[in-house]
Order: sequence, then structure tokens, then C-alpha cells
Amino acid sequence: MAKALMFNLNVLGSVATSSLSAWRGCLLVKPAAQPEQPLVLYDIEACPYCRRVREALTALHLDVEIRPCPKGGRRYRAEAEAVGGKQQFPLLIDHNTNTVMYESSDIVAYLFREYARRSVPKYYRCRIYHPVMGSMASMASGLRGLRARVAKPAALPLHLWSFEGSPFSRLVRERLCELEISYTLHNLGKEHWSEIGPAKQRIKPGPYTPIPGGKRDGFFKLHGRVQVPYLEDPNTGESLFESARILRYLDREYGAQDQEKRNRIFHRNTLNQNLKSEP
Repeated sequence: MAKALMFNLNVLGSVATSSLSAWRGCLLVKPAAQPEQPLVLYDIEACPYCRRVREALTALHLDVEIRPCPKGGRRYRAEAEAVGGKQQFPLLIDHNTNTVMYESSDIVAYLFREYARRSVPKYYRCRIYHPVMGSMASMASGLRGLRARVAKPAALPLHLWSFEGSPFSRLVRERLCELEISYTLHNLGKEHWSEIGPAKQRIKPGPYTPIPGGKRDGFFKLHGRVQVPYLEDPNTGESLFESARILRYLDREYGAQDQEKRNRIFHRNTLNQNLKSEP
């Protein structure tokens, strides 16, 4: 009961985050062709500057390899510094153009220029109030996705279908960041105003039919529905919809905290038994 209540509170906080971010990163602006070599983003989920980059990636339907670098993290921070020269995030690597880039505004402008052949839309341009609103948006989600947790590594990167403004998808991205699990982020933004709303209660009544030939249409043909988040783990063969199920799976499969607690209890009990058995 307590876990269910906390999950619902986290969803409300995530809705507030999307609201304070003006729901950017929901609707497609222009579908871009996926580059030959995947984009790589060293990222902190709770960072408002990283969020701006992920919003632009959703607006262009660009997939990206996420390498989480939460505070206290040890898996990708040193790698990011070796590549770019400093531990500053976001850090975008585009091997297609030999680009290594910091600063969210520069990265957003680069993505629209390189992959949409256009300037940044007004909706995605940096405003003077964005840093304040972005920080408030992160606080609304309790700063989840900011600090690393003790976790077991994943041998192979996971795959997550998501879009930046999705409150439920954000909960999964936060956990992946905290666990420092790398993953390919498949952006699946809404392609038309009629798709606005949850998967089971969209603004347009009747059966859902995605735009033919679009990225969502391809997902629909594979799964019979378009719903995010959707996670695939090549390490175990698991495929999961529903954020609550995915969070439980990630904690069970990769979260090391519960195992550490069990180990401490086991060692403490063993020690007590040994002390009792001594003459």
C-alpha cells in the first residue's frame, strides 16, 4: 500500500515536471533520419540542461545512446572526461560528424541544424527564465535521477522506448540513471495533436490509428499498441510495458541495495550464532 502511494506521488511529481517544462519533448517537430552511427549523450536525468537536449531529440525522433553520469557515479564519468576533457553535462558525441559538444543551447541548435536542416523553433529556444523553471521542474520530481545508487552493472545496454515529456517514462529514466545503466533511448514522440493524452484515453475518441509510415506506426505493427515506457533487456530477454512493472524489474535485476541488506543481515545472524555457540 505504501509503495503504491509513493509511486502515485512520484507520478504526480513527474506530471509537475512536465508542466513546468511546458510539455516540451512531447510532439514531433520534424522526423529526422537516424544517423549511420548512433548519437551518444552523457547525461544526468535530473539536470535541467540535459533535459533540454532530450526534448530536442524527442522533437526530431532521434534515437540516442544514453550513458548516465549521476553525481557519485563511477561508470561513465571518467569516460566522459576522457572524451571531452571535463566532467560537464550534457555532453554530446556525434561520430558521424566528429563532433564533441557541451552546452545545451549549442547542442540543441546543432541537432536542429544538422538533422532537421532548420533553425531552432521558438518553442525550443532558450529563454532567460528557463534555468529557473528547469530547476523547479527537477525539484518537482524530488531530484530523482541525480545521484548514483549501488547497483549491479548490465553487460549489454538496455533499450527504452520513451518520449521526454511522458511522466511515466521519466520515472524509468530516473531509475536507469541512478543505477548507471546505459541504454538506447528510442524517442517515440506524438506525431499529431490527436495523439495527445494517455495511451488508453487519447483526446481523439475511437480506436487509435498511427500515421502510416511513421515511427509510431512501426511500433504499432510490432506490438499492437503504442504505449510508453516500453523496456527491452537483451541481458535477460525481458520485455515490459508499464512503468511500475519496469521499476520493480530494474530494482530486482540490477539494484544491489536489497542484496547488500540481506548480506549484512546474514553476516550479523551468522556472527550471533557463532557467539552463542562459543563456550
